[in-house]
Amino acid sequence: MAEDEKVDVTLVTGRTDSPVLNDKKLRSERRKHLDERLRSLYQRAMVIERELMVLADPRFYRVCIFGSARLKEGAREYEQVVRLAHILAADGIDILTGGGPGLMEAANLGAQQGKRESQSKSRSFGISIHLDFEPIPNPHLDIKRHHHKFSSRLDDFMRLSHSIIVTPGGIGTVLELFFAWQLIQVKHITMRPIVLLDRAYWTGLIDWVQEHTLGRGLISPEDMDQISIVDTPEEAAELIRRNHREVKGG
Repeated sequence: MAEDEKVDVTLVTGRTDSPVLNDKKLRSERRKHLDERLRSLYQRAMVIERELMVLADPRFYRVCIFGSARLKEGAREYEQVVRLAHILAADGIDILTGGGPGLMEAANLGAQQGKRESQSKSRSFGISIHLDFEPIPNPHLDIKRHHHKFSSRLDDFMRLSHSIIVTPGGIGTVLELFFAWQLIQVKHITMRPIVLLDRAYWTGLIDWVQEHTLGRGLISPEDMDQISIVDTPEEAAELIRRNHREVKGG
């Protein structure tokens, strides 16, 4: 086999045990080849995502509820999220979470309770990801989706939801808040409310954004428009219901 044929086979098969990969030039060629494949896959994924958005079923409205996996049953926040999802599901609103334990489980549990109580067609979604400390999705899901990367999971949250509620949580929850907020800012997703539940928990963060980022002109005043802070599940539910009516044109 000619030397150039050996290189081509290595690039296509991805063999990392081949001695030719010790050559810096060949390693560089392989990186370029893989970069091109990755760009092509990304472009195809974007086309599919746009088509999925066009084909979205207008009969359904989904709210994405983010929150800590560490706050368990018995915590005040857990009971609040159960109540919140119960109210929304009773209205026929789908509940979308990360599918894990803690406040995600609370939201999916509340969704099942509200659906049973009112005999609504609400569905309980869980978009899970493999983590050593979250080995299996919670048991209150009607529809399960799984991702291996946080980035694709975040995109799925945004594509599937019409509004967002953020409950107390850690780094992951704050990431989800700012990811959604930034996509709205740059118009990569449609305008939608972001409701922060628990005024005492979130006020300091939003005050910081207003004082330092807005105060120094690093964001625009209208970037704050979609953020609402509330204290009770009932207040949060009313804001989502209002948006639900607007989306439905009612």
